[in-house]
Amino acid sequence: MSAEKNNLNSASQKEALSKNSDTVQGDIYVQDVHKYFGVTRALNGVNFSANFGEIHAIVGGNGCGKSTLAKVMSGVLPIDKGKVSVLGHTPTSPVMARNMGIATVFQEVMIAEEASVVDNLFVGSDDFWYKNLTQREKVIKAQEIMEDLVGEYVDPYTQAFNLSLPIKAWITIARAFLRENTKVLILDESSAALDFDSTERLFKKMRELRDNGVAVFIVTHRIAELVRISDKATVMRDGKDVGVLEKKDLNEKNLIGLMTGRTETGEKSKSAALQAKTDKVVMRAENLVVWPDSKPVNFEVKRGEIVGVTGLDGNGQDDFVKILAGVQEAYGGTTEVLDVNENFIKYNTLESAKLNGISFVSGDRKKEGILPNLSIYENLVVPLYKKTSRAGFLGFIDWLELNGIFDWEVDRLSIKTGPRDNLIGSLSGGNQQKVMIARSFAQHPKVLILNDPARGIDVSTKRDLYVHLRNYVEEGNTVVFLSSELEEFIGLCPKVMVFRNGTVFDIFENEKINADTLLEGMFGQTAGISETFLSSKSNSNSTTTEKKSVTNKKIENKKIVKVVDFEKENKNKTKIKIKTF
Repeated sequence: MSAEKNNLNSASQKEALSKNSDTVQGDIYVQDVHKYFGVTRALNGVNFSANFGEIHAIVGGNGCGKSTLAKVMSGVLPIDKGKVSVLGHTPTSPVMARNMGIATVFQEVMIAEEASVVDNLFVGSDDFWYKNLTQREKVIKAQEIMEDLVGEYVDPYTQAFNLSLPIKAWITIARAFLRENTKVLILDESSAALDFDSTERLFKKMRELRDNGVAVFIVTHRIAELVRISDKATVMRDGKDVGVLEKKDLNEKNLIGLMTGRTETGEKSKSAALQAKTDKVVMRAENLVVWPDSKPVNFEVKRGEIVGVTGLDGNGQDDFVKILAGVQEAYGGTTEVLDVNENFIKYNTLESAKLNGISFVSGDRKKEGILPNLSIYENLVVPLYKKTSRAGFLGFIDWLELNGIFDWEVDRLSIKTGPRDNLIGSLSGGNQQKVMIARSFAQHPKVLILNDPARGIDVSTKRDLYVHLRNYVEEGNTVVFLSSELEEFIGLCPKVMVFRNGTVFDIFENEKINADTLLEGMFGQTAGISETFLSSKSNSNSTTTEKKSVTNKKIENKKIVKVVDFEKENKNKTKIKIKTF
């Protein structure tokens, strides 16, 4: 064993809570805590402590128990064995926790879709000091806190279904910041739906709370983020705490070593991104209009190519990939894909996209991904029922083949399922996301469109996913890969498109792909692409665009106050009908 590892283990042992101790030190702690869900041991003797005035990360792989620990600390779940102490008391319900000054933002974005921003913010606030505010005062407060957090104006009267996933995430976070009596803040994967710029604003708020003596807990799988923000980190694996790292020891190598139990560097492969081996175009878009009045885009992707897509939240990149997948309609232009006869065929629906070998994985698994009333098994294999049917019109399903596919995909992505007949909601958020990815791989599409697929999955699985994607494109398939984590593009994508104001602003290739350069492009600080890339072929789409603009509410441009002066359009566009999977 190396001296470095010996020192790490020694430090971890000193800082980690002793499982044999009768007393635990710290303002907030759990001692020998167990939590079972049937035969599943979510927490299996966890010891954990933290103090006021620190940002403490709880980190581990998917299904390790970190979200369960957060729910125990916030009174949502009772424990089966052990002791929990927060502020000298044991929270036994969310209401009690709230009254004790514990504010929790859970992983799942839970809002009332038909309610306005202001109503969502103040729901259940009767116990707070805001209870005496008039409706007008609440509207003003809602406008202030959302503009502060989001970085731009958000109409407080806008119904939630009109908002993007990141804005919805900000609403759930803002509820916690509305609380005046907060002494403990627990953020469970709260940055998963946020881009880099939004995450930085969240981190600023976390530091302010810490400096004011609040204990801030960040439950996360995003290692790069926790290294930057955390003062200390408790690492979990298989329902247990396996070590505590102080600030000086917080790095990717140490964290991944404790998370996996393996002494590997954890660094992402620096191998060169795969280049398309042919000039054969398999998907293209002409004069594609993502937003009303945004500049049209011409786009094409080749066989055996992986193209990255990114941008600051609300700049059209999410709409763009949904249009390519047939999930959402464009305001103008056409999308085409090669059919089985190697001829280009137009498509604009999810059904036609599927028929022509296009598969889509959403980062918003709750709204566009999982089938909540079906089992884990059904969520993964339902799209394969027709493909595996036998006996002609009788359509007998080949269950033996489906079982083999299920087992293969579960093993490939290391999905912790428990009994396969359990509802999909019984899994952790990260494992739900893995099921969605596995479902797409199992269909063997020729074009795979990924909309932030790694949202909610741990670093080990991410690296496995990158390997699978490389193998997938090497077999001659194609990937369009949208991500809010810029580091994911390095060594994976030979080309990355940066969106601003509903269109492509810049394109970076090969050695120019790095986090700093991409971020500069997202803020409009690079040269940008030539106008020849943007569509100028014809005005044939003007009629279509004008027609759709009449029937869809346009939101006025809002200026953002940032380090740079930059305009973001249509943040709160009218409701777009999303097709179900």
